[in-house]
Amino acid sequence: MRRKWSFAAALFLGGSLLAACGGGAGTTGGNSGGDTIKLGANLELTGSVAAYGSSAKKGMELAIEEINQAGGVLGKKLELIPIDNQSDTTQSTTVAQKLIDQKVVAILGPATTGNTMAELNVATDNKIPIITPTGTALKITVDENTGKTNEYAFRMCFIDPQQGKVGADFVAKELKAKTAVLYVASDSDYAKGLAEAFKKEFEAQGGKVIGQEYYVSKDVDFKTTLTRIKGLNPDVLYIPNYYEDCGKIIKQARELGIKQPIVGGDGYDSDTLVSIAGAENTNNVFFTNHYSADDPDPTIQNFVKKYQAKYNQKPDSFAALGYDTVRLVADAIKRAGEANPVKIKDALAQTKDFEAVTGKMSFDAQHNPVKLVTIIEMKDGKQTLRTKIKP
Repeated sequence: MRRKWSFAAALFLGGSLLAACGGGAGTTGGNSGGDTIKLGANLELTGSVAAYGSSAKKGMELAIEEINQAGGVLGKKLELIPIDNQSDTTQSTTVAQKLIDQKVVAILGPATTGNTMAELNVATDNKIPIITPTGTALKITVDENTGKTNEYAFRMCFIDPQQGKVGADFVAKELKAKTAVLYVASDSDYAKGLAEAFKKEFEAQGGKVIGQEYYVSKDVDFKTTLTRIKGLNPDVLYIPNYYEDCGKIIKQARELGIKQPIVGGDGYDSDTLVSIAGAENTNNVFFTNHYSADDPDPTIQNFVKKYQAKYNQKPDSFAALGYDTVRLVADAIKRAGEANPVKIKDALAQTKDFEAVTGKMSFDAQHNPVKLVTIIEMKDGKQTLRTKIKP
């Protein structure tokens, strides 16, 4: 009897250990086992740029829903785990670690450069690829000190040097501007990067920057500086930053009688910009963007129709890029053949001619997508497609 009991106990103990090691059926974490594949979403759902993260999340959820309805990826369902980073860099680092602890195979987001940089080291240390839908600073994917590509960092959007250059090209050729004044947030890498690229290209095309002024993000009164800018009488004002600050600046500029074109970057893409500035004040405002919901391209209109049916609103570029980001990662998992983070990273790097809503794209050696840039013109508070420019 003692021998029989010992043998049965050994079988039970061995089975328990195997079960503990195998984890059983259910969700995965960093591998291709189980019934679902976890994707983390580190997003700005509250705080100063909540509009960006909230839109990206909606686009991601729509893509997840469509992919799962079509059978999922490699026979498994995708599971999106969104966590709010509160538009804060410290929280972004914390959120990234929480998602890694939940065994995600990739992290989508954050939406802004600063918050994306905050998660970069922890994700890289854990060999988890990150794909920001809208973080545009070059340093996300390229180490500033070494010039080497950050192996685990990717983006769905174009980079600041590209949109700054295209913005300057548009100002010089389409708006026929000869002089410009730059008004830049001194504490924003995003704003400074765009301004630097714009200035370099504008002057290369024969334009002259006759003034460059600075402010601090979240300032509320810009009239003293704007009065000085008005006295310079430039052909155009280039004011790159996010919608909250730029909405206030546009409003105060128009109140002071500054009627010249105001040009910015993709940070303008929010209805909140219009509500802050006032619809009538956004006339003669232009910005570089990733797509236009009014673009007649059938791929874009099909996406817009599905998004409106689900959310009862037009998708902005953050929604479109969030949607594209999920689809890109799903495509990489298929090509990798399993939900393994390192293999997903390798497949992402090899992406070529991916058909995205925001334009067909391939990754260059620095993990930046090569794609068209859209120019948006504001008319009475409404975004309209002005043109699309190949960099």
